[in-house]
This record gives sequence, C-alpha cells and structure tokens, in this order.
Amino acid sequence: MTAPPPPPPNGGDDLDRRGLAAGFGGYLWWGLLPLYFPLLAPAGPFEITAHRVVWSLLLCLALLAVFGQLGTFRRLLRTPRIFARLALAAVLIAANWVTFVLAVLTGHVVDASLGYYINPLMTVLMAVAVLGERLRRAQWIAVALGAVGVLVIALGHGTFPWISLVLALTFGCYGLVKKQVGAQVPALPGLAVETFVLAPPALILLVVLAATGTGAFGGPGEHAGTPGLTLLLIGTGVLTTVPLVLFATAARRLPLAMVGLLQYVTPTMQYLTGVFLYHETMSATRWVGFAVVWLALVVLSTDGYRAIRAAAPRPRRDR
Repeated sequence: MTAPPPPPPNGGDDLDRRGLAAGFGGYLWWGLLPLYFPLLAPAGPFEITAHRVVWSLLLCLALLAVFGQLGTFRRLLRTPRIFARLALAAVLIAANWVTFVLAVLTGHVVDASLGYYINPLMTVLMAVAVLGERLRRAQWIAVALGAVGVLVIALGHGTFPWISLVLALTFGCYGLVKKQVGAQVPALPGLAVETFVLAPPALILLVVLAATGTGAFGGPGEHAGTPGLTLLLIGTGVLTTVPLVLFATAARRLPLAMVGLLQYVTPTMQYLTGVFLYHETMSATRWVGFAVVWLALVVLSTDGYRAIRAAAPRPRRDR
C-alpha cells in the first residue's frame, strides 16, 4: 500500500502549500456546480447521480492505469477494514450528491449554501461525539450561534431546512471518514473504490430508465437523447472526480481545522449564485438567520486560526 510522502526538509512548508492549493481548488470547483446541473435537464437527481458515479469510475480507472496505480486500487478492495470505511464514505457522498442536485434543480441553491456554511459547525460536533474531543469555549459559542441561526431560518421560512442539514451531515461525516483513512488511502485509488461500490446500483438505475424510456437518453423530454445532453452527462465524470481528488489530497495534507476553514469558499459562491443569478427569495428573517450563522463562522474561524498559530513551532533565536 502506498504510504504518504515524507515531509520535505524545510519542515513541511511545501507540503502545506500543496494541500492549500488542492483544498482551495476543490472548493472553488464545487462552488461552480450550481451553474452546471440545470444544463442536464430533463435528467433528474437520481439519474444525474448515477451518471456521475459511472463516468467517474471509468475516468478513475483510466487515470489509475496511466499512473500505474491499479495495484493500489486492487489492494484497497482486498483490505476489509479500509474497504468498509470507503464503502461508508461512498454511501455518504452519494446521499450528498442526490440532495445537492435536488436542491439546485428545485431552486434551493441558497439552502444548499447554508448546508455547507454549517458543515464546519457539524464537524466540530462530530469531533466531540465521535473522536471524544473537548471543545474550547469559543467553539461552543460558535455551535450555539449556528443552531440559533438555523432555528431562525426554519421559523421564519416556515419549513424545516432539511436540505441544509442533510448536506452538512453527509459531507461532514464523509470528511471525517476520509480523514480517518487518509494516511493509508491515496486520493485517486480511494475515489475509485468509492465509485466502484456505487456503480452496480447506478448501472441498474440507468438500464431501467433506458428500458422504460423514462431517462434522459430515451424519455419524452425535449432535449432527451441529444448529443449535447449526452456530452454533458459524460462530463459529470470530470466534474465529480477532479474536486473530490483535490479534497482528498487536502484532507491528507492539512489539519482538519484548516480544511474546514477553506470550505467557506464553496457556500459563498453558491450563495451568491442563488441570490444574484437565480434570484431566490431572501426574506428579512432569512437574512437575520444567515447573519447569525456567519457570525458563528467568524467566531469559529478566529478560534481555529489562533489554535493553529499557538500549535505552530516558534522559530529559535540565536543568542
């Protein structure tokens, strides 16, 4: 099994820069997804997710063959403990994909952005519940503010923000699982295993849709079966593989707290897309709720930055 690369002689600065670049690139890519999925109509959330799985697996296998990592992929499949963790990650990311595509196609991009805004707060709670970590006072304050913000949005909007909470929970758990196996699982072979787990149900769904004439490739929709739609659905392989590999790379190279700080890039882009491009409604109550969540993130980010600074080794002064 391939081991993580050793730190460079300069103490890890180069390693951190690569991780930061990978994390920022992955979150930037995810921030653009709300502009892509509406182009896939009339395909629905489950069909789009099935195409993401199938084409991502094919792309991963091709890249593994090019880079000579098929052996690593096979070893991961034969390692029960790691395979079980990656299978769990696969289920979590599939639920996240379906929910996110559903949010975009039904005009709830702002709700999706809220989910990724509260994901760092969810990560903090999971650190307590799963890893047994003790929170600092500022972290508890941030979590409490986040809960108040979500409650304000729910009461003001009149509906429970289930899209936001499902996205936060599934991706937060996915990040935790990836962090736990990150040192043992290279990014690309790990993603190949995850899509391999999801491929059978995805293929069954696509075959059923094609046989019944209800899918985007054979249904009655205006754009069904057009070359443009076919290419766009195939393109979901690249659309899915690139940011996940970048995220997995960042999770291996960076502290989990730093990965959480980088995540704010994605919901900010999605929020701006929902409000200014898709003109989703933002009532006064929703503005207040989002403001409270943003305040929680400021508290959490400030505390995380101070913790990183305090943990960093201080340079020695020559006397």
